[in-house]
Amino acid sequence: MNRELEKFIKVYLGLEQAYDTTGYLRPTLHAFKEEYVNAVRVGLESVLRTRELTVGDYERLTDIEFDGDEALYEYLGSLYRYLFEGQEKQPAPPN
Repeated sequence: MNRELEKFIKVYLGLEQAYDTTGYLRPTLHAFKEEYVNAVRVGLESVLRTRELTVGDYERLTDIEFDGDEALYEYLGSLYRYLFEGQEKQPAPPN
């Protein structure tokens, strides 16, 4: 995971922010410089491809628990589709 994605996860997907699905996340990310947005995209693509991020790693970064890898990667895939492929609804982690 690259440092841009790690920072994005810590700042914008933490416990207090992740359940706010009012749709601010995509415009917030895309307001940054193109280099940062691309780094977050590439980082997320890499994590989705390699599955290098563990449930424990994600919890350490965000204080959000997932029941297992499948739930985490389902969420991250939906997050990718929302941020970069125009998915309408911003996803929230499971309760």
